[in-house]
Amino acid sequence: MTSIAGVADGPIVRLGNRVLSILDEVGQFTLLSLRTPRAIVRRGFPLREVFVQFESIAARSTTIVSITALFTGMVLALQTAESLTRFGAKPYTGSFVGLAFVLELGPVLTALVVSGRVGAGITAELGSMAVTEQVDAIRAMGADPIQKLVLPRVIAGTLGLPMLAMLANILGMAGGLLIASQYGIGANFYYQSIIRVVELENLMSGLVKTIFFGWTITMVGCHMGLRTTGGTVGVGISTTRAVVVSSISVLVSDFFLSKILMLL
Repeated sequence: MTSIAGVADGPIVRLGNRVLSILDEVGQFTLLSLRTPRAIVRRGFPLREVFVQFESIAARSTTIVSITALFTGMVLALQTAESLTRFGAKPYTGSFVGLAFVLELGPVLTALVVSGRVGAGITAELGSMAVTEQVDAIRAMGADPIQKLVLPRVIAGTLGLPMLAMLANILGMAGGLLIASQYGIGANFYYQSIIRVVELENLMSGLVKTIFFGWTITMVGCHMGLRTTGGTVGVGISTTRAVVVSSISVLVSDFFLSKILMLL
């Protein structure tokens, strides 16, 4: 009996249970991802809720995104100007800052900031509704929780993140100008160097990635929220998992999306 109990609690069994749990999560996430677009064509499209969620997800994130982008641009320009001065290439500071922000820093930093703020908020909100059986009440009234709860948040996040990324690009370059001017680089020359180097395809490449980032962050938050169990403790666990998973997803997908866009 002891040996049987040892096998039942052994590392192979625990590993198998862990793998099955991960596969179950992936399957449930895939089903939710497939059902969400279908909710668009159903009657009763929640247009008003989309605007409410857009205000919550995008508009209320402008402050933290602005501060993050501004000071990141200042730090980047400071380090770049200081380093390029050694090689007599200080005038290229604007080109470096502009290209870095448009291609990577603007989209990725915005996604990570929104992931921490919005992803956690969505999970906590839907998780609280799940553990208090409000989601079951929506089903009991004949409504679709995916259309009422998930779809507005996904649409708002997918459309809102590119706008936030554009704001981050502008403020990041403006922050870089504040530092570049201290190194004798004029505002006109700074912006002209950005215009000469940053092409439209670079800008579009970054914005395309933010569309996927916005979708990922909101979908992960909704999935974790709706799968929450265990009361308030479960809400906290789901919120933490949502932030971790969405942040890692943004960083991993950024590499693959960048590689694909470079090949196009």
